[in-house]
Amino acid sequence: MKLAVVGGGSTYTPELVDGFARLRDTLPISELVLVDPGAERLEAVGGLARRIFARQGHDGVITTTSDLDAGVDGAGAVLLQLRVGGQAARERDETWPLECGCVGQETTGAGGLAKALRTVPVVLDIAERVRRASPEAWIVDFTNPVGIVTRALLRAGHKAVGLCNVAIGFQRRFAALLGVAPGAVHLDHVGLNHLTWERAVRLGGPDGEDVLPELLARHGDAIAGDLRLPRAVLDRLGVVPSYYLRYFYAHDEVVRELGTKPSRAAEVAAMERELLEMYRDPALDEKPELLARRGGAFYSEAAVDLAAALLGSGAGSGAGAGAGSGGPRVQVVNTYNDGTLPFLPDDAVVEVQAAVDGGGPVPLAVREPDPLYAGLIAHVAAYEDLALQAALHGGRDRVFKALLAHPLVGQYALAEGLTDRLIAHNREHLAWA
Repeated sequence: MKLAVVGGGSTYTPELVDGFARLRDTLPISELVLVDPGAERLEAVGGLARRIFARQGHDGVITTTSDLDAGVDGAGAVLLQLRVGGQAARERDETWPLECGCVGQETTGAGGLAKALRTVPVVLDIAERVRRASPEAWIVDFTNPVGIVTRALLRAGHKAVGLCNVAIGFQRRFAALLGVAPGAVHLDHVGLNHLTWERAVRLGGPDGEDVLPELLARHGDAIAGDLRLPRAVLDRLGVVPSYYLRYFYAHDEVVRELGTKPSRAAEVAAMERELLEMYRDPALDEKPELLARRGGAFYSEAAVDLAAALLGSGAGSGAGAGAGSGGPRVQVVNTYNDGTLPFLPDDAVVEVQAAVDGGGPVPLAVREPDPLYAGLIAHVAAYEDLALQAALHGGRDRVFKALLAHPLVGQYALAEGLTDRLIAHNREHLAWA
């Protein structure tokens, strides 16, 4: 089986490679192709990737190339993990919104819109080339903003599924607190990408005992600390929100914090320089500890299980409930709503548990969210639709309307100022500008 990773020169790729090596019984790979235009990065990452495979006794071949068409030719699945504009663009996304008193973040708010505008056209071009080279290949998107990018891919008719590591991160965290295997934990995970809530934590499957009240009672302080939210908020809600909800629940507090410290982009850029230097060491044959601070924890396990389910291979690593049963695997993914949340259009992209097999994901039935959550989900879903229109068709008015619709903006004067700044900082990536 051949797999291709577009954006394979990312400093995060060794984490993915380590997962492929450890979980080779779940996803047997004969060839792994790392595709990236950055030759120097690709050489460093590719060298370490080969050494990781060799150390762990994986007999698959790892190749590197800057030729996208050759890299994806014959692939069963193509993983997308790219960043248009690199860390420099991320740095801008995290800073110019602060000038208007709005949160600066790479996946939500004005910065998230900027990333979507840069990314969607590039991803759609890549997907068309994948379709020509390997018409049956599945596209697994890890490129942010995952919900908007996945919606663009699905609307264009691609065999695509969006993937995020938030759900598997919660699953692993809760399993550790409960002292059980991760595969025993089933999350009632509902919402949109980076806008989700864990409403129940069930042991043994969707119909198992809900132990979330016990988790909050015994470990509420630790969970609240992870989320950087007051314990009282979790107790009053009775759910565990994604840590991205802090941008909504404590927006002004976050803006004040961001104005007093270096951006996350600056931290990651420094980390990447150090990691690349490590990767060039021919003696290094395992992922370094520093990589854990890079972000994306457990992405490799989630990606392996998803690819294995889509390609019909292996027995499951245990990341998804029901893995190894011989039928579809249950895993949190981003896919079409198709009536799952009745207050959203069918072609909205939701992030929920789904049964995944070679035919793709089918969302499991979920309880309709309470108005407290449904209102915000509907609001952000409407923004995402407008954001996609702006990414596909361009134009200042479309950018303004998307910003005005976002619950973290919502005022015409803010939307005007943010629109001007977004276009000014991203002109080189916007063909229409």
